[in-house]
Amino acid sequence: MSLIRQVWLLLALTLLLAFAAAFGITVHSARQVLETQLALKNSDTAQFLALALSQQKGDATAMELVVTSQFDKGDYQLIRLTGSDGRVLFDRHADPKPGQAPGWFVSGLGLAPPTGVAEVSDGWKQLGRLEVRSQAGFAHDQLWKSAVSAAIFLAVLSLALGGLAAVAVRRIRLPLQATVQQATAITERRFITISEPVVPELREVTRAMNTMVARLKSMFDEQTAQVEQLRRQANCDALTGLSNRAHFMGRLKVTLRSEDGSAGGAIVLVRLADLQGLNRKLGHTATDRLLQEAAAAIVESARRVGSFEVGRLNGSDFAMVLSDVGSLREPAVDVAARLRNLLRAHDSNANAVVGAVRWWHGAPLSSLLAAADQALARAEARGAYAVELDDTGDGLVLGEDAWRDRLQGAVANQRAKLVEFPLVDMRGAVVHRECPLRLQLEEGGEMVPAAQWLPMARRTQLTARIDLVAARLALTAIAGDGMARAVNISPGSLLDSSFVPNLRALLQGYPAEAPGLWLEVPEDGALRHIELVRELVNQMHALGARVGLEHAGERLTEAAGLLESGLDFVKLDASFVEGLAADHARREHVAGAVRMLHGIGLKVYAEGVTTSDDATALDVCGLDGITGPVVPPM
Repeated sequence: MSLIRQVWLLLALTLLLAFAAAFGITVHSARQVLETQLALKNSDTAQFLALALSQQKGDATAMELVVTSQFDKGDYQLIRLTGSDGRVLFDRHADPKPGQAPGWFVSGLGLAPPTGVAEVSDGWKQLGRLEVRSQAGFAHDQLWKSAVSAAIFLAVLSLALGGLAAVAVRRIRLPLQATVQQATAITERRFITISEPVVPELREVTRAMNTMVARLKSMFDEQTAQVEQLRRQANCDALTGLSNRAHFMGRLKVTLRSEDGSAGGAIVLVRLADLQGLNRKLGHTATDRLLQEAAAAIVESARRVGSFEVGRLNGSDFAMVLSDVGSLREPAVDVAARLRNLLRAHDSNANAVVGAVRWWHGAPLSSLLAAADQALARAEARGAYAVELDDTGDGLVLGEDAWRDRLQGAVANQRAKLVEFPLVDMRGAVVHRECPLRLQLEEGGEMVPAAQWLPMARRTQLTARIDLVAARLALTAIAGDGMARAVNISPGSLLDSSFVPNLRALLQGYPAEAPGLWLEVPEDGALRHIELVRELVNQMHALGARVGLEHAGERLTEAAGLLESGLDFVKLDASFVEGLAADHARREHVAGAVRMLHGIGLKVYAEGVTTSDDATALDVCGLDGITGPVVPPM
């Protein structure tokens, strides 16, 4: 029983006992008063009537007339005169008169006053003994009225006291509930503080909890800062803050082979011409500032198209990977124009050139880089601020309406299946199966990975329906073999107000299988919709399902609010773990991130692990499990 219920039970018992005691004392006192009054009346009447009879000098007829007259005009139940020899001289009696008091009340609390007794004499001669007993009906009615009035008064008083008790209990309950919520939040990795209550004992508890939360938050912030510093050291160019060459190439490689990424986009290479000459002319400090401003201009240009990655490949070369762009010329011309305005403000002779190629899912990295280098070389041959394009890659040739029809047909006709890849812990035991969704866009055609249709699913706002299909397939598979499965949830699905209720209804139909369902939201999309992710977590936890981040790592230090939303796990992006065994700085970064995430109770897994050396390094870093080509298929 909860503390509040115990307090309420104690208050209820106290009020009940107080009510019973007060009512009993009140009724008992009234009964005693009325009984005493009746006894006095009986006694006084007997004395008065005995005196009147004594004055009749033993005349039996006169004495009977006096008794009869008194009995008739009074409210008596019995008047009896008994002679000195024990013989009843005359007797007047009547049945008890019924009153308003219930019979059960009269039988239980009825009055029993003593009979009034007096001696009748003629001078010194004793004539007999007189007994008088009054009717008690009116007294019973009065006692009943008093009992009812007392019960009403005490009930009203008890209700009033109960109301005051409710206010007092509420003053205790609210800070207790706040303390419980704060403790629950800590278990869910949310750090909240609450105001201190006025109750001294609770104030001390709240103060201690707030202090602990502040310390935990401070420790988490310190770890976050350390992880961010390690990330910059491992993955970022020291001067510009952009991705260094190794990290950029890793991200590009993952983008090209990602099952749930974009179908295509653009690679844009930018080269600042004669950087060494600028360094001699402007000086080292001014040239560094120029490079920083150029990096900022490139990032601003890339930000216009949505999803992007920008890196510094070497001293003078920069690169952008843009997703889902329709035209190569627009982003290439935009970055060239921005750099022209920037460089001319520093030195009229400074210039840059731009080369751009189209990339598509599954394209060979080496071929794309070679094509981009050739485009950049052609731009250099043309001169300052030249832009060269290679738009020979595959693209999305269908229009939006055609894509919508193909996707709706695949969903409506259930032309979908999950492809399964095991995720194992560091001892090799299967944790769950990764299940990317593939659709058969044309009847009788091949099953197509998400990278080829997901961009158009986002554009046609069909991701919510598709994600529900994936969740239903996963639950059906779990029901078949009991193995946990993980499916992807698109950030666009969270924007659909019907998605979470529909997903909840789906899981309610599979109560035994729901705890085996793992839902993964991409880090970048989750950061844009933190409140929607928190709502998803709350709804899914109520049914036993788990929710976590996938493709994480690049913005973990920005995700404090997201990590405090009650997530269960984090999966580090493949670009963070590829080649980890040979890179000490990146190992330090991953180990720091794992310590931070473990510190708030999250499981940490790695995606796309390709070599056993990297798997061993990840084990040393403390990860809980891995997936990728290094894990044998089931």
